[in-house]
Amino acid sequence: MKKFFKIFLIVLFLGALVFAGMYILKSNSKSPIVFTSENAFITSIEEKTVATGKVIPEDEVEIKPQISGIIDKIYVKEGDEIKSGDLIAKVKVVPNEQSLNSSRGQVKNAQIVLKNAQIDYDRNKKLFEKGVISANDFQNVQLQYDQAKQGVSNAQSDMQIIRVGSAGGSSSANTNIRATVTGTILEIPVKEGDQVIESNNFNAGTSIATIADLSKMIFEGKVDESEVGKLKIDMPLKVSLGAIQGEEFDAKLKFVAPKGNEEQGAVQFKIEGEVYLDSTYFIRAGYSANASIVLQKKDSILAIKEALLQFDEETQEPYVEVEIGDQEYERKDIEIGISDGINVEILSGISEEDKIKVWNKTEPIKIKSTSN
Repeated sequence: MKKFFKIFLIVLFLGALVFAGMYILKSNSKSPIVFTSENAFITSIEEKTVATGKVIPEDEVEIKPQISGIIDKIYVKEGDEIKSGDLIAKVKVVPNEQSLNSSRGQVKNAQIVLKNAQIDYDRNKKLFEKGVISANDFQNVQLQYDQAKQGVSNAQSDMQIIRVGSAGGSSSANTNIRATVTGTILEIPVKEGDQVIESNNFNAGTSIATIADLSKMIFEGKVDESEVGKLKIDMPLKVSLGAIQGEEFDAKLKFVAPKGNEEQGAVQFKIEGEVYLDSTYFIRAGYSANASIVLQKKDSILAIKEALLQFDEETQEPYVEVEIGDQEYERKDIEIGISDGINVEILSGISEEDKIKVWNKTEPIKIKSTSN
């Protein structure tokens, strides 16, 4: 019984070996990958780059007050279209106590000088009428008297400006903030009751409003240093806006920055392009945008799909494998030109008749369907 059991185990073991061997042979006998080939073809290729950025008005003007004070009234709102000279806001002057006190003192001093000049004038006038003094001496006295009167007038005007912001309250007073250009109100960063500072040589002043002409927009973006050398002024651009899907606007490159800025390890150069707007769309300032720039374009050139390229591991020079027989291929070094990311130009090495190996072909994965 034990002998029979041993024989049974040996036969079972040998059977398993035979089965395993047959499985391995069957697996190795599967047909290898059959490579296909493709021909070169004649086409046109555009080498492009894309710059990301935004569209902004060509000119933005900040309106600032000519006198410090508090915003008394705002007459416009953001989005309003205004013309040059339109009233935007009015500033109520809060006089500085020290300046006002000094101005009062100047008025009193001028009045004292005028009083003395008038006494001197009246005395010399009588002497002149009696023929005691000459006309020249009397004219000098009269000049001093007139200057003293003018001094009082100037001092009173200065005090009036400090108190209310203008001398006489005319319609062109400094307290009225008016638009200096025609356009659209983009921003009003202040509200009624806010304190504002005048614009002068030592202070930029408080911005009351920002005005821009939205009919004149530019694209402002950045390009990488590897492509900036290919850009030329007046190159055509195609600008697409994130807010307007499926629409492109023509533009023209008008500025390339002479200096780049490093951002995340790469040097970027600022560019600007004049955008030709379509009147059917209202373009708002600050829309995000992409500008497509055609760096090079070639028509009727020999090309292949870029996926067919292979590169030498040592020299990194490009080559392809050309069919010379059934599933037999020969390496051919080639020279390539411009590329659009899909097709690449062939300068030399192969012809339109050559059949090029699709080297990265793999067997399709068979997925077994399961049924419930």
